[in-house]
Amino acid sequence: MKKLTNKAVLFAILGLVVVYGIVTILHQNHILNDYIMRIIILMMINAILAVSLNLINGFTGLFSVGHAGFMITGGYVAGFITTLVFKVTAETPYYQALPMFVIAILAAGAVSALVGFLIGLPVLRLSDDYLAIVTIGFGEIIRVIFNFISFKVDKGGWVQDVGGPRGLSGIPLLSNFTLVMIVFVLTIIIIRNFIYSRHGRACIAIRENEVAAHLMGINITKYKVMAFVLGSTFAGVAGALLAHIIQMLHPTMGGFMKSVEYLIMVYLGGMGSISGSVIAAFGLTAVSEFLRPIGELRMVLYGVLLIILMLKMPAGLMGRKEFPFLVPLKERQIHAKN
Repeated sequence: MKKLTNKAVLFAILGLVVVYGIVTILHQNHILNDYIMRIIILMMINAILAVSLNLINGFTGLFSVGHAGFMITGGYVAGFITTLVFKVTAETPYYQALPMFVIAILAAGAVSALVGFLIGLPVLRLSDDYLAIVTIGFGEIIRVIFNFISFKVDKGGWVQDVGGPRGLSGIPLLSNFTLVMIVFVLTIIIIRNFIYSRHGRACIAIRENEVAAHLMGINITKYKVMAFVLGSTFAGVAGALLAHIIQMLHPTMGGFMKSVEYLIMVYLGGMGSISGSVIAAFGLTAVSEFLRPIGELRMVLYGVLLIILMLKMPAGLMGRKEFPFLVPLKERQIHAKN
């Protein structure tokens, strides 16, 4: 994998440190209230979901329509672990809850990766249409499964049903700005390094021409499954973070419409652009919240805005371009010569 050792990357790291410091100071001085901080956290979580989906759809050329299913899987796994296994509550000190939360995040990513592998291995041998149909079905299966999974929990002498059609509530607030930003940056670095590795180049070759890639000796199924599992892993991690910021989950959150939202972020930002996915995720999350006061009418304006942007920019906001610090130095030099 390419090492992040050039000036552009150093400036990017310095920029992240400055942004983190500014946001933290503004929040501590109550210039940024808790609501705004919550929106910023949701922006980063949505960016993780958009970038991981772009790895599958944009860089590998697949067509997954069930990303929310992996997200909700990770969310439920992490939520069950923190609330039912470790029994973390609002009264648990954060320094004690954090190691448990990290374990829950890792478990969420692992389970989502396993589910992605079990779905992808048989299906990715077929054409993309089959993948789209199967991932839509997967989202519905996940919704039904979590709709029926419930537990009886003894809470101070009285028994309460947890899960099922009621959803999972009482999840502790463990996702904060610092933790989510660390996971967000790690996601960008890992997926960026994967894309510019030989594995990522194999995925891009499959996207460009699957037949030619096969003739060059690339194991098509292997790299499709690899990209699908990696994308599913980060979707599960994002689901764990999301569950512990909104503090509740419902089976409908893994449905088709939620997956479409993430698809919109990918297509609007640009298929095959990490930078575009981040920009689109941040922008659409902010716009959605900004239009919330007008109620259901916001969805009409939201749709009109998307139509205008896609008509003016059919390749997305960034196309396949990246911010310089995300592109290895040798790659930039090759593009400069051409």
